[in-house]
Amino acid sequence: MDKILSLSEGGDGPGELQQYLSSLSNDQLIKVLTNAALKGKNIGATIKGIFKGSPHNDPKGSGRRLLLYQHFIPLCESGDLQSEVAADIIGLLMLEAPNLSGACLAEVASHFVEAIKSGKMASGKSLELFPSVLTALAACESLSFGKGNYWYSPLSSALARDVPLSPEELQFLLEKVLRMFGKLELQEVPPLIYQLLLLSAKGCKKQVLDGIIGYFNEQDLQQKDEQDMELEVQAIPKDQLRHVEGTAILHIVFAIRLDHDLGREFLKSLKTHHSDNLCPFGVALLLSVARIQRYEDQVRGGLHPPPPDIHITQLSKCSTVISFYFHIFLIHSGCLCVQYRSGASPLIIPPLCPISVFGWDHVTQGLVQLGFFLMDTFGPKPGPFGKPAESGPSGAARTPNQQACLLGRQVLLEGFKMHEPIRGEILEQVLNRLVTKTASPVHHYIDLFSDIVVSAPMILLESASKVTETFDNLSYLPLATVQGLLKAVQPLLKVSMSLKDSLILVLRKAMFSSQLDGRKSAVTGFLLLLKNFKVLGSLASSQASQGISSSQIQVDVHSRYNSAANEAFCLEILSGLRRCLGQQADVRLMLYEGFYDVLRRNSQLASSIMQTLLSQLRRYYEPEQDLMPPVKLEPCITAQGDQVFLQEPLGHLLSCTVHSLLWLQSQRPLARPNDSDDEEAEDDEEGGYKSELMAILDSVTRRLVKSELEDFELDKSAEFSTASSVGVKNSIYAVLVMGVYEVLLEYNFIKANYSKSGLEELLELFQRYQKLAEILKEKSGKGRTSAKPPRSLLSMGFVSKLLTTLFRDSTLSREEGLSVLRSSPDFLRYALAVALQKIQQLEDSGHTDGPDGHAPDKAFGFLCDLTGVLMWRYTNIPGAVEAGGKKEKRCSLSQMCLEGLLRIFTTCTQRYPDRTAQLLSTMTTEPNADDITEISFFYIRQFQRSLFNQLSGLEEEFNSKEAQLLISILSVLSRQLEPSSQQFVSMITWTVKICKETSFEDIAFTKGLLSLLFGLHALYKSPVSLMLELCQDIHSQMGDIDQVRCVLSLPIKRFHHKPFILLILAQADKVLDEVDWLIAKKKADRPSEGPLTAPPQDPVEKAMTVQLGTLLTALNELVQTALLPGGGTDTLLRALSRTYTTLTTLVKYSPSLVQWVSHRVNVSLLQVRLSGSHLTPQCYSFITFVQAKLLRETKAIPNLIFSIEQYEKFLITLSKKSKVNLMQYMKLSTSRDFRINAATLEAALQEQDATQQV
Repeated sequence: MDKILSLSEGGDGPGELQQYLSSLSNDQLIKVLTNAALKGKNIGATIKGIFKGSPHNDPKGSGRRLLLYQHFIPLCESGDLQSEVAADIIGLLMLEAPNLSGACLAEVASHFVEAIKSGKMASGKSLELFPSVLTALAACESLSFGKGNYWYSPLSSALARDVPLSPEELQFLLEKVLRMFGKLELQEVPPLIYQLLLLSAKGCKKQVLDGIIGYFNEQDLQQKDEQDMELEVQAIPKDQLRHVEGTAILHIVFAIRLDHDLGREFLKSLKTHHSDNLCPFGVALLLSVARIQRYEDQVRGGLHPPPPDIHITQLSKCSTVISFYFHIFLIHSGCLCVQYRSGASPLIIPPLCPISVFGWDHVTQGLVQLGFFLMDTFGPKPGPFGKPAESGPSGAARTPNQQACLLGRQVLLEGFKMHEPIRGEILEQVLNRLVTKTASPVHHYIDLFSDIVVSAPMILLESASKVTETFDNLSYLPLATVQGLLKAVQPLLKVSMSLKDSLILVLRKAMFSSQLDGRKSAVTGFLLLLKNFKVLGSLASSQASQGISSSQIQVDVHSRYNSAANEAFCLEILSGLRRCLGQQADVRLMLYEGFYDVLRRNSQLASSIMQTLLSQLRRYYEPEQDLMPPVKLEPCITAQGDQVFLQEPLGHLLSCTVHSLLWLQSQRPLARPNDSDDEEAEDDEEGGYKSELMAILDSVTRRLVKSELEDFELDKSAEFSTASSVGVKNSIYAVLVMGVYEVLLEYNFIKANYSKSGLEELLELFQRYQKLAEILKEKSGKGRTSAKPPRSLLSMGFVSKLLTTLFRDSTLSREEGLSVLRSSPDFLRYALAVALQKIQQLEDSGHTDGPDGHAPDKAFGFLCDLTGVLMWRYTNIPGAVEAGGKKEKRCSLSQMCLEGLLRIFTTCTQRYPDRTAQLLSTMTTEPNADDITEISFFYIRQFQRSLFNQLSGLEEEFNSKEAQLLISILSVLSRQLEPSSQQFVSMITWTVKICKETSFEDIAFTKGLLSLLFGLHALYKSPVSLMLELCQDIHSQMGDIDQVRCVLSLPIKRFHHKPFILLILAQADKVLDEVDWLIAKKKADRPSEGPLTAPPQDPVEKAMTVQLGTLLTALNELVQTALLPGGGTDTLLRALSRTYTTLTTLVKYSPSLVQWVSHRVNVSLLQVRLSGSHLTPQCYSFITFVQAKLLRETKAIPNLIFSIEQYEKFLITLSKKSKVNLMQYMKLSTSRDFRINAATLEAALQEQDATQQV
């Protein structure tokens, strides 16, 4: 070392130093340097001397320089050197790095890379040298290294930005970096992502984004697996991972703001590979990008569903949610569901809400926008003519739109509970939609608001001012919105005095609103308050008339209840509601319908409510016992000029009074066994109005039995025309009297307690009702096809009890009395008709009139009771043994029972889809009653036996209507079977057997049977094979278009084929829907870039090919069939046009795959052959046949010709791209939508010949 120092400091020049260094071997030089470095003495001078004696243009000198770098890099990493010594060494090496040759720089860089890959960079002290090496390497104009011009990819992307890279080198570098993600510490990932995003400016943007998203997706899956295994210690803490993901999202969004090409590549990648990128991290990134104004519309365009008029093949543009739609679509497509089991899960967004609390503030706003976007876009739409549609079924969401709307609701609810900054915005937007969307259904927003109130009431009270502002608009909102909003806000009113006082003030103002809906809203609000503020104390009824302002009521929210305050509050409301008894009939009707529920919830208000009803009833009761009729009808109507309106719904008033009285009577014996003095006084008061009411009801019943219709001026001579005021008045009177009759029927049945005399009086009352009903039906039905009967006032609970008693009660003590009613077929028919009406009302609106009609659980209980009695009646008393059965035009009791069962099953599947097994289990004691497949098949077998008995008899005894009802019931119950179960296979086998063996020529029944068969095939496998068989049968029976004799010989039989042809073509549309959906799905999934490798054979495409090929064969049979004009000809032409459109779409989709992999053509040669050599020529022959038969213009023909020509056009294009001659099966036709008139042509030719001869 001393020799090197002396020669370096001497003035003789570097020649002698070079000579000395050349005399040393590499081992000797390394030994000298190692000793100097370990001692820390003069190491810097020694290194400088070696550099001085090693010129870079000399091969030996260049080798010694490289030796210094190769030796000192691992020595500094070893930790044997002092920190100051190592720093001096690295500093000197950095200064000399620009003087290294290109080959030496490449060697040093390779040495660094290998050391890093092998994990030898323990301390990282030498890494400070790496950037200088790379910088010097980038400055080299050319580099000869190894076998040719080559540069080894560096690891540090931060420095590689300044290094010129070819696309292949850049891709290689990025692959290396992305593979290192899993080996880095989690905290080191965000800086590396930042550098990668900067490096993406050179290219490979998609690779960078996909790699980052894929890495975090793998981490999320690993977290989920560890959570499923319930590991106590996780490899990566969840909160740490979420924070890192949030930082990465910030880096990516910032880069996209600066680099628009990166943003476009992200959206493009999302559309083409949405199933891979729709992970929690990918969706969070999408929501963050959506906040950038430049990309907001593009992101929403990817989420937005197709407009109604868009063609199905354009659905690929909506690629972000197409997997969601496709997932739901497969549920309803049995044949494709078997073939397709993959796809992105639609339930990836709700987990973002809890994840986003880890500092993802930039994501939460996007979640809010997404939630409202889903609810606005996929929520229920207005009904026809701009009227708000009724609320949907209360069951689970089934359709894609319903599930997407539910998804948005879940996102907003979770966001409200977890993110304080966005609570105000969510609540404000929800309430704004309730106020502004008056022409659209808003029940989904009401459900969201109700969920918020239930899950976070105290949090919501912080924004109580927004709710108060909404109260000011109550009188202007639709009644359904007011009812839902006030019902949802009830829990808040019990804990917030200010909110309750604000609502009361608004309702008081609305009570005197000039708008009828405003007053109805006020009644709704007050009734809800009465039902929810329960009174547990007692208060004399004399105080009910005292005016108590809401400011005087103080409710202690910390105590369990404040009885006196609640009672005073409720009595004040009742005092205000009494004023409604002088308003329009609609307001009074709401009051009467609500009093019964209030009474049941607040029994301490019974005295005040019953006194109010009694006072109102006295106005229309005739106290003179000798006068007929016993009720005054004149005060029940009002006239404005020539128009007559209902003023008092007398039947509903009487119904409310009767039901309230009956409920009080049923509760009083159980109320208080030990009466005190105060309670005895209250009982005396109760006994006063009870006895008076019972006397009134008995008097009205007795006198109505004796009254004739002439007493009401409603006999057969009365006018019921709606064109005159007298006719309108008589119609109103008739409906009022019928309502009174029905209420008294229910009251007297309960009062009679099965006594013979009481039920005889009830039957006489019914006969009066029936006579009036027949007159009203006869008079009002003139000039119209059908007269809809007025809605019955019997409660659904009473109807259920009545039918059970009439059909199944075998108690000996009741036999004599019940025989009176059972001997009247008209009464039995009436009871069944009312039951059908109630069930239909429940199916349509979700509730029924009368007590407990708005309670879903009780309504379901009534359905269960009715199901049991109707099933028993139908299975135990066949319709053939009923008196009159076949001779009467009206349907039998058994048929009415069957219709009731059909309506019950339909209602249950729509309104209570999760309780169908419970409904069916009420009728059996089968051990597997909880298994929906087992219990459904148990009843299916019973109905199958009934249908088989129908078909086993003579054709003259065949009851077509009953058979159609049985088919409909089988269709509903078969949907409850699991398609993969043995019971479902048995159902299909039985249906096919019935179809083959049935010989009755009943069009409606046969059509229903085929519809059932198609429905079963659609759930189990494709119906195209069945369609082909039917088309072949129709073709063989109707004959070919060239066989004129056959066409003319079977006119009647051929005419009956029209409904079946329409049914087949409807199924063809469904098959084409499936094919179009699959094409859209495959278009969305196709790769936009990547290696040109052949994909494996897709079973989905194979299923699509088979379906389409069979459909083409079936249509080929139909186009050769001699159809009569009007026998589905136009529908067939439209189906053919759509089929060619679908083929065109498939052909247009194939070129994109041909570009992807040149040797694969995605259109089946079988389809081309079937469409070209078989179907297309027959289509032109069929067009000629139709033109000859119809002799009129139809738009379907030119549309079909255009579709065929478009298909041939794109098929030629595909042939050129795929280099496969697909046109060998096609014969281009010259047919157009015109015909050559042979006579005119002949005349023109003769005229031309004559001219030439002259």
